[in-house]
Amino acid sequence: MAYIKSRKHAAPRAASAWTGAAAAATLVAIAAPAGAQNAPAPVPSNTAAAATLREVRVEGATESFKADTVSSPKFTQPLVDTPQTITVIKKEVLQEQGATTLTEALRNTPGITFQMGENGNTSTGDAVFLRGFDTSGSIFVDGARDVGTVTRDMFNVEQVEVVKGPASADIGRTAPTGYINLVSKVPQASNFFAGSVSLGSADAKRATADLNRVLNAEGTTALRLNVMTQDSGVPGRDYVKNKGWAFAPSIAFGLNTPTRVILQYQHVEQRNRPDGGIPTVGLQGYYLAQLAARGGNGPQPDTRNYYGWLSDHDNVDGDMLTARVEHDFDGGVKLRNLTRWGRTDQDLVLTAPFSNGLLTPSVANPLTWSTRLLPQGKGQRNEILTNQTNVTAELQTGSVKHSISAGLELTREEQDNTTMAATINAGNGVRTVSGTPPTVSYLAYTSLYAPNPYRAFVPVLPTGASTAGSTRTAALYAFDTLKFNEQWQLTGGLRWEHYRTRFNSLAAPVNGVQTALGQEASDNLLTGKLGLVYKPADNGSVYAAYATGAQPPGGNFSFPTSLTTANVNNLNLDPQKSKTFEVGTKWDVMDKRLALSAAAFRTINQNEQVQVDAFGSFEQYGKTRVQGLELSAVGQITPAWQVIGGLARIDTEILQGSRTSTTQNGAQVRYSPKLSATLWTSYRLPMGLTVGGGVRYVSTQQRATSNAAITATSFFPEVPAYTVWDAMIGYEVNRNVSIQLNLFNLTDKFYLARVNNAGNRLVMGTPRSATLSANFRF
Repeated sequence: MAYIKSRKHAAPRAASAWTGAAAAATLVAIAAPAGAQNAPAPVPSNTAAAATLREVRVEGATESFKADTVSSPKFTQPLVDTPQTITVIKKEVLQEQGATTLTEALRNTPGITFQMGENGNTSTGDAVFLRGFDTSGSIFVDGARDVGTVTRDMFNVEQVEVVKGPASADIGRTAPTGYINLVSKVPQASNFFAGSVSLGSADAKRATADLNRVLNAEGTTALRLNVMTQDSGVPGRDYVKNKGWAFAPSIAFGLNTPTRVILQYQHVEQRNRPDGGIPTVGLQGYYLAQLAARGGNGPQPDTRNYYGWLSDHDNVDGDMLTARVEHDFDGGVKLRNLTRWGRTDQDLVLTAPFSNGLLTPSVANPLTWSTRLLPQGKGQRNEILTNQTNVTAELQTGSVKHSISAGLELTREEQDNTTMAATINAGNGVRTVSGTPPTVSYLAYTSLYAPNPYRAFVPVLPTGASTAGSTRTAALYAFDTLKFNEQWQLTGGLRWEHYRTRFNSLAAPVNGVQTALGQEASDNLLTGKLGLVYKPADNGSVYAAYATGAQPPGGNFSFPTSLTTANVNNLNLDPQKSKTFEVGTKWDVMDKRLALSAAAFRTINQNEQVQVDAFGSFEQYGKTRVQGLELSAVGQITPAWQVIGGLARIDTEILQGSRTSTTQNGAQVRYSPKLSATLWTSYRLPMGLTVGGGVRYVSTQQRATSNAAITATSFFPEVPAYTVWDAMIGYEVNRNVSIQLNLFNLTDKFYLARVNNAGNRLVMGTPRSATLSANFRF
């Protein structure tokens, strides 16, 4: 691979030629103590177990990676008897891996990719695609939707739950292939103080603390405080940084009593310098006509190159206030209520290399080539107010036992956007005017191979245009698990939801006059699920399930940005509908320490908007299918040997696409690898040393939705497959202190973590790097 160096830094090293034996030896030799650094594991307060919280402390024991249940009361059965694919990633896994963000946590489950955005528009935050569909708007905290295109930190997270398949019956409008739920830490009926201080590559600095105190002699009132501060660069990238702080106090009343009240607050501030990516020029398969005429594709720019301005920023302020009330009635009836208000403000200015450049003034001299820049901005506020009431009960009718969960949910979500654009003068760019009415385009350029972040400043300012949207929902749901005997049970449920969405757009002023447009739509959604479970043994199940989902326009809370029929979020469209069939089996083995599962699934999403003629007419008849097989294992092979891993084989296909395209029908969905796998394992040795490591594999991802043979026509055709090895080692100094070394990307593999839809820029995966942490617990 050829690089052109910038004079301000050296070219990156080539991947080390480590042998397979050396890599394997490193994995065996490296890990971190899971149990040595953890506070007593809290039980999520929205489970029945919250009524009987107690301190369990076994010196030298290791907290298992395995979870037996999920936090939501809508799932009344343990995971082994739940007819659906669900991955639970506990905090013990995150601590061992040094994972600090949701994106890093989700590497523990297959079938997930991360996207960069549409052409010049760069996605920020947790841009998650699950089984081929955008799931960024289907992220929840404690069962309530979490709004905002931000990066979520794990400092106050107990576990991450990934629920796959249509989930509208559980949480309402959502992506066709599932949702993600983060479970917050809550006060516990025990005293502890835990935390971590970390230093790492790219001048990374991070510290967290977790304090829990019982406030009365009865042990019924407790206070908990989680805090985090971070100031870090990004390995392999110049000038990009992640900086911020957060705190989350909470107080609980009535622990170990029938009535419990928990009040929580969380505040997060991020002051990051975002990464607009680097051009894909020079990568294998890259195509540009000017280069093809010369029989090449040009050298690859230095991967450390930063194409933005030092004034670029991603400033996020997030607040979340939650009140939970839980009461246990006689006869096994439990009432839960959650009220939450949340608000996230994002002020973003980000510059990306918009195209791969102009090969001027000399095509023969790459040092003269430039790249076009697109400074972009976003001023966005997301706000949510929700109230959720749930009742669970255990009943019996004749010989049939019932586990019932029912509830009412009321939610208001709002989003305000301030339109921002770059203002470029003749001294630092080019201004062009074309069209009727005239369209103004501002372009800036910098050297493709030696960008200068100190070049003339280009302000990104409000244009006077703005948009505002809101969605109000009211939903009723009911689930029932019928246990006919020890072998057979049937789970079913329905959700009825009424929604009303409003959208208003105010155009930038022209001669002092602004044009206002708006839309409004409302509808009812009815979704459900049904699962039949057969238990050949107490520790295993075989199941078949069917579920439906629905997502109306604007349903993922990316409100319409256009009132044209070509916009998939136009409120005049009908909701997209999905259905999933799944058969599988789950087993708790090794004395129920290790959970194994296998599932085959098929999801069909329909009512997708597609173009029907060359005149720009659109209709909703599009249909996409996602099907495959997923395997997973999580838990303890022995009390000292832990594992979490999964493998997914997924085939995607556009069943009914645009009538104007002869290559779309039968094509696979872009950025959907057919094979992905993840594995993390660790072993705790008797002398206080824990060793372990992991591997992640993602197969080739197609960039274009076309069934035609790949031809060199524009930019970058596909994302190559990659394999990444990580490792870590930890030592328990004493019962209160341990040290931990995490090593990432052991072979220094160059791989593409995200590529934009145009294929002209990328964000690379983390190169070889390290983090050293000191963990404490008292």
